[in-house]
Amino acid sequence: MKERLPRLICVALCVFFGLTYALFDKAAAKKDLSQSPSTKGDPVSVAPESTESVTAWQQEGKDNGSQGRDMDSSPQDRMLTYAASIAVQEALAILRTLQPQRDRLARFDKTSGLVGMSLYYAKEAFLFLFMNGPPSDDYLNTGPSDRKLSKPLAEAVNLLQEAASAQEPDAIFLLAEMNFYGNYTHPRNFKEAFRKYSDLASLNGNGSAQHMIGFMYATGIGGAVERDQAKALMYHTFSALGGNTRSQMTAAFRHHSGIGTPRNCNEAAYWYKHVADKAIAWSRSGPPGGQTMDKASHRIADENGGVYGEGASVVSSGVYANKAGPNSDSHAALDDVLEYLDLMSRKGDLRATFNLGRLNYEGTQTMKRDLRTARYYFRLVARKYWAKDGSVMTEDNGTGRIASKAAGYLGRMSLRGEGMEQSFPKALIWFKRGLANGDALCQYELGLMYLYGFGVRKDPVVAADYFKEAANQDMASAQTYLGRLYLDQGDISTATRYFDLAARNGHIEAFYHLAEISNNGIGRERSCGIATAYYKLVAEKAEPLHSAFHEANSAYAEGDRETALVDYMMAAEQGYEAAQANVAYILDEHRSILSLDSLFSWGRHRNSLQDTKLALIYWTRSAKQSNIDSMVKMGDYYISGYGVAADMEKAATCYQTAAETHQSAQALWNLGWIHENGMGVEQDFHLAKRFYDQALETNQEAYLPVKLSLIKLRFRSFWNTITHGKVNSIQPDPGLFPHRIGESRTWRLMIDAEPTKEWSFNEWISNFLEDHHPYYNDADDDDFVNPSSDPMPGGDDYMDDMDESIVESLIIVGLAGALAFLVYYRQQRQNSHRREMERQQQQRQGVAPAVQQQPPVQPPFIPGQQPDGGFFPPQGDPNYGQWIAGGVGH
Repeated sequence: MKERLPRLICVALCVFFGLTYALFDKAAAKKDLSQSPSTKGDPVSVAPESTESVTAWQQEGKDNGSQGRDMDSSPQDRMLTYAASIAVQEALAILRTLQPQRDRLARFDKTSGLVGMSLYYAKEAFLFLFMNGPPSDDYLNTGPSDRKLSKPLAEAVNLLQEAASAQEPDAIFLLAEMNFYGNYTHPRNFKEAFRKYSDLASLNGNGSAQHMIGFMYATGIGGAVERDQAKALMYHTFSALGGNTRSQMTAAFRHHSGIGTPRNCNEAAYWYKHVADKAIAWSRSGPPGGQTMDKASHRIADENGGVYGEGASVVSSGVYANKAGPNSDSHAALDDVLEYLDLMSRKGDLRATFNLGRLNYEGTQTMKRDLRTARYYFRLVARKYWAKDGSVMTEDNGTGRIASKAAGYLGRMSLRGEGMEQSFPKALIWFKRGLANGDALCQYELGLMYLYGFGVRKDPVVAADYFKEAANQDMASAQTYLGRLYLDQGDISTATRYFDLAARNGHIEAFYHLAEISNNGIGRERSCGIATAYYKLVAEKAEPLHSAFHEANSAYAEGDRETALVDYMMAAEQGYEAAQANVAYILDEHRSILSLDSLFSWGRHRNSLQDTKLALIYWTRSAKQSNIDSMVKMGDYYISGYGVAADMEKAATCYQTAAETHQSAQALWNLGWIHENGMGVEQDFHLAKRFYDQALETNQEAYLPVKLSLIKLRFRSFWNTITHGKVNSIQPDPGLFPHRIGESRTWRLMIDAEPTKEWSFNEWISNFLEDHHPYYNDADDDDFVNPSSDPMPGGDDYMDDMDESIVESLIIVGLAGALAFLVYYRQQRQNSHRREMERQQQQRQGVAPAVQQQPPVQPPFIPGQQPDGGFFPPQGDPNYGQWIAGGVGH
């Protein structure tokens, strides 16, 4: 009491001396309050001045009810209200000095790399060995926390509680946010947060409070309340009627998916249209060309190769696998790419310089936009082609094209005032320079300037010409604007065609106009389903307007998984599939059978982020939005009984649904496993083999597990065969096969056919000759020709087929004979060559070849023939002189 008495005296003095100030200068006090720092959720604000702004302020759920009290209450009540406002101001002044504590060790997270994993487990070992104190309170604990508040924080909380006791909405809202989010180092207490939100919603129907109550009923976070989807939808509906954008998205998604209510397409389209209208209005606001759409939503599991890791998940296997070689830059990190581009830029590569400028202008998920640096690189490229007076310095077409692209970006930055002062004349100069080389961006931006009259005369016809030239180069923004011009002229079919072209590139306005056309049935029959799908795409593209992805990503990167989980859950309730997958991934405690996390879990409280039932809920919602890995995860949960009673049939259904896409080798392998073991389906070894084979066809990286499974399966099938088991063993002819794999994924079982028996060789030949067309059993209906529709009835097609078969047989026999002759001839040549080589080798060694000695053969005697076989007498013969004389005489 002694501590509160001076404070009450100060408050009374403030009320007394500030009464005149409150009556004559109340607007200034409201202005000071509006400058207070905002917390998560809707910021704390006060009533605006004008009637129009009052209406918008109430629609956003920021009406704290103080206006009615100021107008209808007594002077004493107004003094109490002002005193409470002063207390809130003092509390905010104290809270500004408090900064949240950052855990540096939390930044070391387990990654896919060896270094990251080593640091992660080194941190875990250090905490276990040296910092393993008593377990801290679970953030999901609903009971009061024993943690003592710091003196400044306690003082601020006391001020806010005193103001809240006076029914000050800002104080109640601040206390609720601090207990829910843990702002200003305040410990989380979800049960207290729920009470404060309920008090605020009951006080004046605050839309933000109703939204938070609906969120807590939907998720049951912290155990503050039991999950009740009906109550969640009720509070979200109240908040949506008050204009809360997040609740409008949540209500739309619940009607669209049938959560807490039967599916209602019209209700979903109604609420999604409200959000889409706001998204388009926000997109068109800002600088010329509208707001820049920064996409922050992504699946955190994809950073590590997917839910099942690199090569096993759909996002990193099959057609989505990174198939580049080890020397390719597709494996490089962003820092390495930037370093390489900078090196090439210094060497004079204009393309690398331009890419550096574009990266800095557009930014990436891990790299913020740097407009000044982007302008520097774009100007470097432009100076290589144009002089200061605008004259062309080189005739190189390649340099001209790159310089024109840089000119388009420089003109866009001048038009929008990005990284430089806004200047329409400078933008026009750059666009005209780039127009000489037919740059699509310059054509589009010039059309935009002529359409709205930015620095030029307003001329929609000239604008349409520029838009058409850019649209022919497949520029989505130009296609959208051209479609809008045709829509204004009443040409629905042409406008729709351009909107469809722009929608292929994900343009938000193209989706919006297609949704409007489908919802209102303009030029076509109304389609509620198509309209809802397009409205949903538009609403989800305006992430900065209503989502908390930026805060969630930052918290997750800093190791604050609790804050990241809450923010991802907010977005997941709004229908974002990426957020649903992220929530399930964070809550999932069954990522690996042999997890090393269990080695460091002794004596530590690690269950704050593990809720198997809630994880299954979000895996299911993500799977319903065509996430194949989430569908496989659902099967894992059902087959193992995680968060739900084990249900083998549901598990098989999940695997079958994922396998029908033929993108998940994991699903196909799981189907093979459950058929091999008879889990929820009839045990069938042959069917299991087919699924194992298809898993390998889908993903070649599954070679080792598939081959090991097939080896085990063949052993089991062999034992089942020799022991005459009841399981269908692996058969030579397929018992299960896909019906035209490229067209349909339905499976046909040949169980109605008679069981095959073992044929002898003579029986096999006989049956083969009798069955001329065994393939008729496999033929489709399209393979049979109707005689009535035959263009040439009466033809002898059967004899033609026989003639063709005989000719083919003769050709095959001839080729076989020729092949046999060539093989024989080749062997003879090789033997002859080998003998010749042996003979030459023996001659080089001076060894005469061994020849069998045979008696000489005496030639027959001929008169006049000499002993040496000749007919001329040798020298020394008595007849030699006569032979010489006779020769000379002639």
